[in-house]
Amino acid sequence: MLKRTKGEKIFAVFNYIGMVLLSLIFLIPVWHVLMGSLSDPLKISAHTGIILYPLGEATLGGYKLVMQNNFILRSYANTILVVVASTGIGTFLTILASYVMSVKGLYWKKPFNFLITFTMIFNGGLIPTYVVVRNLHMMDTYWSLIIPGCCIAYNIIIMRTSFSQIPDALSEAATIDGAGHFRILFQIILPVSKSIIAVIVLFYAIQNWNAWFNASIYLQNRDLYPLQLTLREIVLKSSENAIIADADGETVDIFRPLIKYCSIMVSIIPMMIIYPFVQKYFVSGVMIGSVKG
Repeated sequence: MLKRTKGEKIFAVFNYIGMVLLSLIFLIPVWHVLMGSLSDPLKISAHTGIILYPLGEATLGGYKLVMQNNFILRSYANTILVVVASTGIGTFLTILASYVMSVKGLYWKKPFNFLITFTMIFNGGLIPTYVVVRNLHMMDTYWSLIIPGCCIAYNIIIMRTSFSQIPDALSEAATIDGAGHFRILFQIILPVSKSIIAVIVLFYAIQNWNAWFNASIYLQNRDLYPLQLTLREIVLKSSENAIIADADGETVDIFRPLIKYCSIMVSIIPMMIIYPFVQKYFVSGVMIGSVKG
């Protein structure tokens, strides 16, 4: 054990203080929304500032109200469908592209790398992308949410770098035994790349779970709305009236803040549950894919 110098101890103290403050900055908004979602709607309407504990008697009535609404449930199902499909397709395409770009001796490797990197800086823009989606007849379909952003250059570069660090002896031995590229990829490369694959899956899942902009552009049919677009309407456009359709105007006004809090929590709970299970892969996977550029 090396004895830390005075400067290192001072740095460690400030580092801990900084991390605690950052953690509070991230946690306080989530705690505020969680406590608000468990509070009495009458107390919420009269309260201002951060909610540190449930106001009035704690209740799950807001969650019950939200989950009874067919529009919310349908949006939830749409989001799950899009996330699963887009994450699966994106991860598969990223694996294939990364393996090809990591093969040593590949012809035109530098031009291909340049083209992939170029798309990180420049893209066709919103209008050309919209025209392409429309001409491919993907408007008002799930494909408009799945295809356009299913493969990201940044993820390809991370995974390609990770594949490049796998010893050549593994693939060379498999080649001598008569294995082709697909067998090398799926039986040699992928089993030793679980960490980076978990990270890429997490990246795609979070990106697609939080996506709402493409849906607002490409979808007119409300039955196809993902959860985040529905949440945006609830928070910004006061569409709680559609959720509490049978209530009078006064009741809607009372329940509006509670509905907002509960809707936000419903949208973030799945990611909060999944993240701890993949966190152990996150640091190691990103570091493996970032050692070499």
